[in-house]
Amino acid sequence: MKTKVEAILKSVLQDYCAGTGSVLPDSFSYDLHPPKEAAMGDLACNVAFKLAGVMRRKPAEIAATLLPLLEKKASKGSPVAKITVAGAGFLNFYLHKVDLGALLITIREQDRDFGRSAAGHSKKVVLEFVSANPTGPLTIAHGRQAAVGDCLARILKFTGHEVHAEYYLNDGGRQMNMLSQSVWARYGELLGIEIPFPEDGYQGDYIREIAREIIEKEKKDSLLKEPEEKAVAFCGHYAVKRIMGWIEDDLKTMKVHFDHFFSEQTLYQKKSVDHALAVLKEKGFLFESEGALWFRSTDFGDDKDRVVRKSSGEYTYLAPDIAYHLSKYERGYNMLVNLWGPDHHGYIPRLKAACQALGYPPEAIHIGIVQLTTLFRKGQPVRMSTRAGEFVTLRELYNEVGVDATRFFFVMRRQESHLDFDLDLAKEKSQENPVFYLQYAHARIASLLQFAAQNITADVKLERLAAPEESELIGCLSQFPEYLVQASRTLEPYRLTDYLRQVAACFHKFYSCHRIVTEDKELTQARLLLADATRIVLRNGLELLGITQPESM
Repeated sequence: MKTKVEAILKSVLQDYCAGTGSVLPDSFSYDLHPPKEAAMGDLACNVAFKLAGVMRRKPAEIAATLLPLLEKKASKGSPVAKITVAGAGFLNFYLHKVDLGALLITIREQDRDFGRSAAGHSKKVVLEFVSANPTGPLTIAHGRQAAVGDCLARILKFTGHEVHAEYYLNDGGRQMNMLSQSVWARYGELLGIEIPFPEDGYQGDYIREIAREIIEKEKKDSLLKEPEEKAVAFCGHYAVKRIMGWIEDDLKTMKVHFDHFFSEQTLYQKKSVDHALAVLKEKGFLFESEGALWFRSTDFGDDKDRVVRKSSGEYTYLAPDIAYHLSKYERGYNMLVNLWGPDHHGYIPRLKAACQALGYPPEAIHIGIVQLTTLFRKGQPVRMSTRAGEFVTLRELYNEVGVDATRFFFVMRRQESHLDFDLDLAKEKSQENPVFYLQYAHARIASLLQFAAQNITADVKLERLAAPEESELIGCLSQFPEYLVQASRTLEPYRLTDYLRQVAACFHKFYSCHRIVTEDKELTQARLLLADATRIVLRNGLELLGITQPESM
């Protein structure tokens, strides 16, 4: 139905431009999406606002001119029942309820494929997220990145993208040396030997736990008899393996899938860093100064040029990152999506500059910032310990509130916004808890269908669904595919959580106003079809969010 409305708009736009002698730029585009409020129609369009800059007229005037042209085009054989102008110039389209009613049959026929589309045109996407250094357990900050990234991967796949989920393992560089030295110092401490603790070492109790495991399960005190360099290296290798075990367990429990863990070490082993710098040098974007090698990132909008190799010969963090992103392009991906924490915000311009310098368009890489989360209990922020190395782990959170609530709460706000996570609400078994609200709606429908014990026949009288609450629910269900496309284009999975809450609200409103199973068999059949279509949309949406869909509660 949206495709038919788009065809009407395109035709009218051509006539309008021909009549005014205007030529639209190739980049001209507009949005046609479901409005936020169901009362404002089934689809809303901002084309008048987009035309205003080209035509040098007010959007409301343009919309008033377009309205009769659209009405004429939509008068026969189209799904459009009514068009109105709203606000300062929005065009709102109301679709025929018969067409919307027929959608219920489509939903039931397509079942688990309803909402699936080819909007991504098989674009090859590499989605990098979490990528926490293997120097400690996953925190709640990493947990939010994990939930957002995994939901986004599921939505992108469902909308026709080829998605490769990747975790970049920072297992090289200074932080690995600090981890090794920290464990080595705690190992000596537990054996009564004083080994200087590194100034910037890792202070958490988990470091002492790893050192204790080395003593009890591996080496006892034998490392003290080996050359220090070898002993420190063993501590580092053991720690990375142990910590990665924790990380992978947490990700598995959280139902977060990665296709590949990409090791930074392989970039050095395969000479990929040298290769990437050679590419930049050949293109003329490297220069030497004060004994160091610099990347001319100011040519691409960065505020200053960046060192990629220090005068000591040591690479900076930027050098392997450039090599890693070059490898993504060379592996055939034409869309790169990175989800980073807020502490990386200033790093974005230099990496985008590097990708452009390598010869790839700026629109090929998308870097999103996932903001931090504050936990609240009884209305008060959960205090973080002031002792160095203490933090709330992801495991502590999902053990307290459950995986479903953890995933949903992490995703239900725009990822660029700070998140307040209410622990009490997440555990509440009431309709105030948004994830419980959705699961309850799904379970209520499943129980209803089981109670009715009726097969929905093929000749359902869709015209019987004439009540306002029924029309509103049908219209809401019709928007599912479009909301998924929006979420995939904007890379914002929170849009799906917002939409599902609308569906649940519409269903509960319908359910409270109307009996579904009655002595009127035709009406019962029609309402059971509507209920089942709602169940399918809720189930498909919850699956994309990685949340269970209970049959009873």
